Amino acid sequence: MPASVLVGTQWGDEGKGKITDLISGDFDVVCRYGGGANAGHSVVANGHNLALHQIPSGIVHEDVLSVIGNGSIVDPVVILE
Repeated sequence: MPASVLVGTQWGDEGKGKITDLISGDFDVVCRYGGGANAGHSVVANGHNLALHQIPSGIVHEDVLSVIGNGSIVDPVVILE
């Protein structure tokens, strides 16, 4: 089974979320691993601006399974926002 991995080499400011948003519709599963609620990016979906901090960008695609993986600090308050 082929897989693609998008990994940043800096401290998170290199635009991984934007790239993930652009390509996630072509994948079955999008995972976010490591990090906490301080990270995040904005995504425009169906004309709405979404600020995602812990949820993977794939969440905006109905047919994509979004997974919060190992090493992530989960803040339930931030997820519900």
